[in-house]
Amino acid sequence: MNKRPKILLLLVISLLLAALPASAADENDIWLALRSGEHVVLLRHALAPGTGDPAGFKVDDCSTQRNLSETGREQARRIGALFRNNGIDAARVYSSQWCRCLETARLLELGPVTEQPIINSFFRAFHREAEQTRQLGEWLAQQELSQPLVLVSHQVNITAFSGVYPSSGELVVLRRGVDGQFTAVGTLETD
Repeated sequence: MNKRPKILLLLVISLLLAALPASAADENDIWLALRSGEHVVLLRHALAPGTGDPAGFKVDDCSTQRNLSETGREQARRIGALFRNNGIDAARVYSSQWCRCLETARLLELGPVTEQPIINSFFRAFHREAEQTRQLGEWLAQQELSQPLVLVSHQVNITAFSGVYPSSGELVVLRRGVDGQFTAVGTLETD
């Protein structure tokens, strides 16, 4: 048999495997990538029942917001343990200023949490989507990624930046390319 069809077949199979969705990536490979540098985690806050925020929402008043349930708090603690069980004891952690994100970030216990307004939700203000997403890309392009970087944010922000629609508590791992652009390498569901 001619070697050319075999080589062509192997090439086609390789291309198809490379085109698998990020969520099909092996979990161990995702953790290895995260530990190796040049990767960032976008984490959708843990379970906070409902959608959006109630009328009268104030960013500096948790009583006006949709907050984590006890199940969400337990989920956030498990996510932190998942990081530690995979060799990541500390990370640079940034959070949206929404209480459900800040609480998730703190319960991870991976290090101090820094508020980052460019990852605040634009669910009720979609006119901010393009600008915030651009700002996030520019900010991330400037970040040192030798230590894991975890951003706790919202579904709309994560989807706008990565193209991935995460569930509550889902991690989206992105790789920074030499061109400074970010590409999803995989997702990790925590529940």
